[in-house]
Formats: sequence, C-alpha cells, structure tokens
Amino acid sequence: MEIVRATVDRAEDIGYVHAMSWKEAYRGIVPKEFLDNFTPKKRADVFRKVLQSDQDEHYIAYLDGQPVGMLTIGKSRDDDADENMGEIYAIYLLPGYWGKNYGKQLMDFAVNRLRELSYCMVTIWVLKENLRARRFYEKYGCIFDGTKKEINLGKSMTVVRYVYSVN
Repeated sequence: MEIVRATVDRAEDIGYVHAMSWKEAYRGIVPKEFLDNFTPKKRADVFRKVLQSDQDEHYIAYLDGQPVGMLTIGKSRDDDADENMGEIYAIYLLPGYWGKNYGKQLMDFAVNRLRELSYCMVTIWVLKENLRARRFYEKYGCIFDGTKKEINLGKSMTVVRYVYSVN
C-alpha cells in the first residue's frame, strides 16, 4: 500500500474513499438520510477547499493505483489536550479492504507520523455504537479513557475517546 500526502488534485480520490467507507461503516448506526447525502462528489468538494487551507495533514492510500484509504491527523482539538497530544481526526478504508491488515498499516503510518511531529499521545474519537472500529482500536492498543461527547449526525449520537501512547 502506498500512502501519500493528499493535495487538491487528489480531492476526488479522498472524497470517494471518505464517502464510500462511511456508507458501509455507519450503516445501521447513522441515519440513512444522512448517509444518502454523504456523497463522493460532496466530500470531494469539501476536501478541495480543506486541502487548500488546512494546517492538518491529509493522506490517501493507494493499492495498485486505486484509492482505498484515507486519514487526517494533527494537533488534538480536545479542550483538555496539551501540546504533547496529537489526534487522528479521520481514518477510513474502503469496506473491501477491511480485515486484511490495511487498517493496521494506516494506523501505523498515522502513529509514526504523529511521533515524527513530536506528539507523545494520540487521541481518536469513535462512535460508541461502531463496535467494529472500537474492536480494531482496542486490538491496536488504544484505550478508552472514559471521555464521551454528543455529536449530531442526523440524530444525537455519542462518541467516545480512545488514547494511544506513541512512546
């Protein structure tokens, strides 16, 4: 798998991966109407703008020249974060590639890059109901630290925070 920094010319690829992975990962969790509106074109439009101005780092993963994964990392946005905390804001893989070690490769890349940026701790937020992702993070070594918050994705939902020490 090749993981490259996303640039504006890759907005279609990152938008496609983001939308299509959401549709499968969150089916039965996030309201169908919300997911139906979460399209590759709309996500590409968002990334086209974000990639021009954002301080965060966005990456796209390719296999045989085809986009299969994406991730976004940066400084933790949490109110209780200090300068040593980074965050994986987004990490997604197309469903056909789940369970084949590609997710671990994306996590390894994110953790190593955050370590290079001098972060000692990484946080990642996940929908409480997304048990597949939670099992993945726990298997990787992330620990639920008890922190929760409510977000709205067409309905009120709980997200929980996992932490991972990069040392």
